[in-house]
Amino acid sequence: MRRGAAVRRERAGRRPQGAGPGATGAGTPAPAAAADPSRPPGPAPRPGSGRAGDPAPGGPGTGRGRGAGRAWAELLRLPALFTVPGDALAGAAATGARPTARTLLAIGSSLCLYQAGMALNDWADREEDAVERPHRPLPSGRVRPAAALTAACALTGAGLALAARAGRPALAVAAPLAATVWAYDLTLKHTPAGPAAMAAARGLDLLLGAAATTGRARPALPSAALLGTHTLAVTTVSRDETRGGSPLAPLSALATTALLTGLLTRGRARRAAGRGDTARAPGGRGGAAATAALGAAYAVTAARPCFHAALNPSPPLIQRAVGGGIRATIPLQAALTARSGAPVTALLIAALAPAGRKFARKVSIT
Repeated sequence: MRRGAAVRRERAGRRPQGAGPGATGAGTPAPAAAADPSRPPGPAPRPGSGRAGDPAPGGPGTGRGRGAGRAWAELLRLPALFTVPGDALAGAAATGARPTARTLLAIGSSLCLYQAGMALNDWADREEDAVERPHRPLPSGRVRPAAALTAACALTGAGLALAARAGRPALAVAAPLAATVWAYDLTLKHTPAGPAAMAAARGLDLLLGAAATTGRARPALPSAALLGTHTLAVTTVSRDETRGGSPLAPLSALATTALLTGLLTRGRARRAAGRGDTARAPGGRGGAAATAALGAAYAVTAARPCFHAALNPSPPLIQRAVGGGIRATIPLQAALTARSGAPVTALLIAALAPAGRKFARKVSIT
């Protein structure tokens, strides 16, 4: 017994003075647990467990596993993707056709091109974000700039390939859409033409759904114009989201929201009166009610944060107004779809809004 106790005291004396298990001295790293022969080797530290040797949260080493997934979710702004399928569905409804497999290809193309634009946006703004938004994935080192640019190129190629599968008319719309996205991110964003370019991209996205579904984009031009006008207002507000600005842009967005809400309901009523009924689809009165309800949802979602930003155009409230404008895209798409006589499809689009809000609590939409 005495000999065993002496051996244990001798082994304990081999450990550095003042260093307990997992502790460190003044600037001296602690030895691994297996280095102490009196202790059985423990399990290897798990990534992100907080043990010595793990990368610090938010540091470059978090680009593995869950950290990498979150970084890419922030880069691509995944909650905003819920605003994309409604473009193609509203475009298809505007032509009077039901969604088909080609409509699904148009949705896939839109999603790829939208994500390409997000990745390219952060790649182009990486130096500016290093000053104004150092927490973003590229300036924080969680995603490499070369990886973001590669993703933008690959997603653009995938989007064009999916549009080509949907037919030549779809590709004829997707090609200028992709060109507009790249021109906006690389050159037009910080010019007076920036908001108009973004509005054109959103309108083209709606026309892509129409061209893919029926081969005709012209019938969807009025819906594309309304959606593009909303996008123009939101993009104009977003130009002040990091520095703040005057109340003029939020007030203009409020006026635009009111105008579009009136056009949605009045345009629906005029077409119904001209046909002598209240809707094109069976159970048409439900379509008129859906248009009114979804139009009201659009107005509330877009107007409330813009009103607050107009009262106090500070960066946080401007960012909330931009986020509200992006989220309002979904009820606007749904209202446009119901206005075209497809209330069931409109409700399916509206169902994307709760999912978008849920994901926006975890990943910023702007």
